[in-house]
Amino acid sequence: MSTIWIKQPLAIFTGNKSDARGGMVISQGKIVELVPVGQTPIHVIDESFDAQNLVVLPGLINSHHHFYQTLTRAWAPVVNAPLFPWLKTLYPIWAKLNPEQLHLATQVALAELLLSGCSYAADHHYLFPQQLSDAIDIQVQAAQSLGMRVMLTRGSMSLGEEQGGLPPQHTVQEIDTILRDSERLISRYHDRGADAMVNIALAPCSPFSVTRDIMRESAKLAEQYDVRLHTHLAETIDEENFCLDQFGMRTVDYLESVGWLNSRTWLAHGIHFNPDEIQRLGQAKVGICHCPHSNMRLASGICPTLDLIQAGATIGLGVDGSASGDASNLILEARQAMYLQRLKYGAEKVTPELALGWATQGSAKLLGRDQHLGEIKVGFQADLAFYSLDEIKFSGSHDPIAALLLCGADRAQHVMVQGKWVVKDQQVLGIDLEKLLADHRQAAKALLAA
Repeated sequence: MSTIWIKQPLAIFTGNKSDARGGMVISQGKIVELVPVGQTPIHVIDESFDAQNLVVLPGLINSHHHFYQTLTRAWAPVVNAPLFPWLKTLYPIWAKLNPEQLHLATQVALAELLLSGCSYAADHHYLFPQQLSDAIDIQVQAAQSLGMRVMLTRGSMSLGEEQGGLPPQHTVQEIDTILRDSERLISRYHDRGADAMVNIALAPCSPFSVTRDIMRESAKLAEQYDVRLHTHLAETIDEENFCLDQFGMRTVDYLESVGWLNSRTWLAHGIHFNPDEIQRLGQAKVGICHCPHSNMRLASGICPTLDLIQAGATIGLGVDGSASGDASNLILEARQAMYLQRLKYGAEKVTPELALGWATQGSAKLLGRDQHLGEIKVGFQADLAFYSLDEIKFSGSHDPIAALLLCGADRAQHVMVQGKWVVKDQQVLGIDLEKLLADHRQAAKALLAA
């Protein structure tokens, strides 16, 4: 691989205040040198890339998604529904998913994320009807076709309607089936290297869709294999009430009772915590993925991000599923996070840099990759997002980093993963996007017609 100088960017957000205004040098998929302003590299350079009109960020990292939901965006029956009715209406539709539809849905989600500047994405897949038992394998293939890093979580649902849960009975699995497949996927795909392209985590879906047994056994398995744990928690008041009715405890007590209150765990949403629970989560170093678009769409509430950070928790960002967030666009999610959190904490405390930090270092830490990803730093992976400010929306802007969020950047000009271009001039490389979208639209129609 060539040694490349990313030369003299218009602006650069390193995430660590290092001086890299002269750019950076990339070799063998890693950042090997940061070039201070006005200087030239000490490394021998094979080629240079002129970034003087581009704003450079670490590749954005999405720490919660449901790729399959790109097939049910903006579906009229649930446009105005809160979480529980929304789920109950959609579960029977999603249960019809076939392998081809999941592959298309995953490719579309990943392509859309790449185009927004995202280089690493976590997916929470918990639907394993009989015809979709190899769902995670399908997603691995889809990610490899686009050259994108993924954290694929082996989700599960084991608490059906007959046991007092929300999911239809035909969508749940037995605990032994879940655990066997979890072990298989970890053994086959989980890569522990600094340059890993695929990671696996264990992710029972939510308190209202799994048994306490699968939560406990997943925690034991995660410790045995040293992988991470993920679930939805404290997203809505309905969920809080469900835990009180079903288990006789609030959500954080529930989390502790099943062995999940530890630094291996990251939670999606994390909205309805009281002050004592926030302190307990922080002390345990539990991570929280903030999903502002979804939380606003379903009117779920506002994540107490700064309180959680003060207590010791880590905050990352996720676009959530494309049937609640509806867009797989992480730079727009960072903008929405900044604005929503300003309503709660004030403009002075929630800066563009803070929100971008959640979308980079924060999410990297949630996924256990903060020693290799999420910053522009010597020794880190060369995952980079480049944004042009040439569009009319940026005309007259002065602070390039702030302009990305304040003026509404929604598409990266170029994206690099592991030192390789995967998006160039706003085009995803190695895939016929026009054909993919045509096939995806047909699949979406077929799923709803089935």
